Amino acid sequence: MALPRIKVAKDKAELVRKLLDTKETTSAFQTYADILVFAASLGIKNHKKVPLREISQSEPAPISLDVFISRGYDWVIKLIAVTDTQDPKILSDYEPDAEATRVKIFEEYANGGLERLREELRGAVDYTERLLLILNAARFPEEEIEEEFDLSRFL
Repeated sequence: MALPRIKVAKDKAELVRKLLDTKETTSAFQTYADILVFAASLGIKNHKKVPLREISQSEPAPISLDVFISRGYDWVIKLIAVTDTQDPKILSDYEPDAEATRVKIFEEYANGGLERLREELRGAVDYTERLLLILNAARFPEEEIEEEFDLSRFL
């Protein structure tokens, strides 16, 4: 049985192409798989799960799950699925629909993360700098900064 393919929404395909490190551009991501795993992680962090409507058939075409497995991302796909469903049976290799369900959940979170990235990267010339700002914001949440610099106690 062939491994399923991870699909990208047609309306996010251009963003995914722009995020890829090529000879013409400089970006933080070497492969489409890297981009989708980052986007899915961002999607689940922000609780943003968006179903795919139209699928990109050209660049990036649906990516074989084998690519994700070879890069060590299969555990991320499983972790996202079990977090979303709260059901450990989703991890089973013996359930006939478990793998397809895991892929669908991953695609929806990746789509939600790409939607969030599109909002965050709007108007940016250098995506790398903006991505670093996104990572720093996640590492140092604003609540901590606001509490440190709250001047209202001096009033």
